[in-house]
Amino acid sequence: MDIRTGDILVMKKPHPGCGSYEMLVQRCGADFRLCCRGCGHTFMIPRPKCEKKIRSVIRDEKND
Repeated sequence: MDIRTGDILVMKKPHPGCGSYEMLVQRCGADFRLCCRGCGHTFMIPRPKCEKKIRSVIRDEKND
């Protein structure tokens, strides 16, 4: 799956802290560092686990 820094991931389930479905990708690699767009909570998650939970990817096309 092609995920880059700055992409917004729409998840299948809401963030337990605030209920937001959108996460901003701050770091890519073997792990992702995601920031919740609702409450600002930052966390790391392994790539395979994260890729299973993604519904869609929102990318700003002018930054490619």
